[in-house]
Amino acid sequence: MWKISDLEIANPVVIAPMAGISNAAFRTIAHEFGAGLIYTEMISDKAICYSNKKTMEMTQLAPNEHPIAMQLFGHEEASMIQAAQVLDKTDCDVIDINMGCPVPKVVNSGSGSAMMKDPEATYQLMRKIVAAVEKPVTAKIRLGWDSSSINVLEMARGLEAAGVSALAVHGRTRAQLYEGKADWSWIQKVKETVSIPVMGNGDVRSVEEAVARIQETRVDAVMIGRGVLGNPWLIRDLVQALSGEGQVKPVSDHEKFEIALEHARRLCALKGERIGMKEMRGHACWYIQGIPYSNRMKDRINQMTAYAEFESMLRQYEAALVSGNFDWLFPTEF
Repeated sequence: MWKISDLEIANPVVIAPMAGISNAAFRTIAHEFGAGLIYTEMISDKAICYSNKKTMEMTQLAPNEHPIAMQLFGHEEASMIQAAQVLDKTDCDVIDINMGCPVPKVVNSGSGSAMMKDPEATYQLMRKIVAAVEKPVTAKIRLGWDSSSINVLEMARGLEAAGVSALAVHGRTRAQLYEGKADWSWIQKVKETVSIPVMGNGDVRSVEEAVARIQETRVDAVMIGRGVLGNPWLIRDLVQALSGEGQVKPVSDHEKFEIALEHARRLCALKGERIGMKEMRGHACWYIQGIPYSNRMKDRINQMTAYAEFESMLRQYEAALVSGNFDWLFPTEF
């Protein structure tokens, strides 16, 4: 167990905020597989200030999602403070400020990773946000803007002094986007520099990698993003490995199909069938990755529009896997 301020977190497995992914359907599944803490997808400060309907719906949480951190992005003082105060009245447990998003649309507005280019302004903003809310405030940062301006240690010290309760550090610069390898040596240096909890993030896709990163860097938690897409069993296996409760269990194709269908049902309930099944296409492709003939199935999945169609598709796929006969499943390809 570890803590962010007074918030007790059962284990060091944290699920990263992922835009377009980390909605309630995804989050509840991650929690059910044992995640200690999960983040929402990032939410715009301006959209909150304007009481945008879709944005305000993103702030609504299910009772079984705790503990949960709600991530906010923006950079202007007035709107960030106002938005943080709105989040402070929600059911979230932690308010996180995004200083790591590298996408042009975000950084060109001065938000995300761009906040690391002006440390003093960022510290001042964070001090005011911390003072304006009751919930613990955290920050997700990168190593710096590029390889010639790595300032993660300076940022970590400044954010701690500003009252931030924990840091999540992604081991790449903004210039790297998601290319190359995450440099965990810098994450280790951050852990050695500050006294607040540090979550390490970047390139964790297996139990072995996660355990090694925790042991090498002594971070308080490991934050996993893309590694759990289509593979929530990684959460379960890692929690068990860290607690010494058992060995990694193989996941059957049937289990993957059942969780994929459950994910689809939750997306449909959350967003309606048309939008839910459209969003499910990407998730479904992740769930079946590595299964024989998955590339051919992905072509069919990317055309689906209804839940019944998806369920029928997976049942047929499973039957073909069991029988070993795929001729009838892909008749036009033989």
